[in-house]
Amino acid sequence: MSIRKDFDIKLQALGESILVMGRKAETMLETALNALADRSPELADRAIAMDDEVDALNLDIERRCLELIALQQPMARDLRIIAAASRIITDVERIGDLTVDVAKVAKALAPRPLFKPLEDIPRLCRLVQRMLRDSLEGYASRDLSLIQRMIQDDEAVDHLYHSLYDELVGFMEKDPGLVRQAVHLLMISHYLERIADHITNIGEWTIYMVTGERRDLNL
Repeated sequence: MSIRKDFDIKLQALGESILVMGRKAETMLETALNALADRSPELADRAIAMDDEVDALNLDIERRCLELIALQQPMARDLRIIAAASRIITDVERIGDLTVDVAKVAKALAPRPLFKPLEDIPRLCRLVQRMLRDSLEGYASRDLSLIQRMIQDDEAVDHLYHSLYDELVGFMEKDPGLVRQAVHLLMISHYLERIADHITNIGEWTIYMVTGERRDLNL
């Protein structure tokens, strides 16, 4: 097998491993959100436990990125692919960390009924989940139209987050007895908004990988 052929195989395997890591983070996020919706401490604990798998994948892919640079002679486009991979796994790892935070708050909220039905937070959840799916599919297929849709969803996430913030602060001002629960809901909203920021980073690195252009999508 030629050196180039071996390199291409390893590069393809690297991309496949990033997808595995991303799908694991996606499952982890869905489990944490189900824990919130179902008021299930068991699901929250399951989501938290998955973070170890995401962290292990991060370390493995990071090692392989360094080996590809050190042991091969990657061309400019290859370097872009490896650089994007190393940055993307950092963002996926942070998504996992923030999902742990969501799961912990969901677990804290589980014992008592909520003071109002969950409406906007599930909408925020669905948007963030679609953003993550689109970013991963866009990375895998090099389809920048999916990244563009993800950018539009991020704008909707920001708008919905600020609307939720104002609403929950209003509840706290009217009834101090709601402060503890409202703060927990604010924390979940904030964590989801931060997850969306890391997803847009994945979009930035996908654009860089495909075009060589660096764009700041978190404006």
